[in-house]
Amino acid sequence: MQTIILAGGLGTRLAEETETRPKPLVEIGAQPILWHILKHYNFYGHNEFFIALGYKGEMIKRFFLDYSNLNGQITTIDMQSGKVSSNQTNCEPWIVHLVDTGQNTNTGGRVKRMAPLIKKAPFFITYGDGVSNIDLNALLAFHKSQKKMVTISAVRPPARFGGLEFDGDLVVRFTEKPQTGEGWINGGFMVCEPELMDIIKDDGSSLEADALDYLASTNQIAAYKHYGFWQCMDTLRDKRLLESMWQNGNAPWKIWQ
Repeated sequence: MQTIILAGGLGTRLAEETETRPKPLVEIGAQPILWHILKHYNFYGHNEFFIALGYKGEMIKRFFLDYSNLNGQITTIDMQSGKVSSNQTNCEPWIVHLVDTGQNTNTGGRVKRMAPLIKKAPFFITYGDGVSNIDLNALLAFHKSQKKMVTISAVRPPARFGGLEFDGDLVVRFTEKPQTGEGWINGGFMVCEPELMDIIKDDGSSLEADALDYLASTNQIAAYKHYGFWQCMDTLRDKRLLESMWQNGNAPWKIWQ
């Protein structure tokens, strides 16, 4: 299946990192979070990606060009034509379409711009700033069983604070921040029928506030509840958390070898 990845936002809440690069290129373990997301999808056999670019999109283009060319054991440059080719590459078998979808286009508009490019078949949509260990096979099977236009992955985000356990007035235990948050949210990792494109009006449309909200009102959205790991990279604190997990060898989203 084909996968649309929304990677065009400003990432203003992570301004410490995104003043100089788009959020999907912020690194975890020396690789952009976008790379981690593609590795996840590729693990389940999905390797064709349509990346919706906006803010500093040229940097994402450059990353993939360099990633492909520099991973080859032999890189050949035709200095006159500017053609670069790599042989014996160690890259993953990804097909990556890098699509300029506008600097100010809303999330729904970015998806809408992909309509002429993707097949008339179910496809994935996700965001370029969140990782999870969600089972994409189970998500897809659930979507097919529900026969709705969209299936979202419902997750419970980690609580911001740890907890206390008491024995009377005595504290007996400090608990870690549980993945139980304050209710369920849309964690991305969505499966959509091609008719979704007809619901989205134009560049100004929000995928969430316009298209998905309308579909929810017409009972066309199913929710696959994911009880495992999920974490967005919305703030510098989130980035540091994910980096520490990776460095400590405790990265639940790393399901590939």
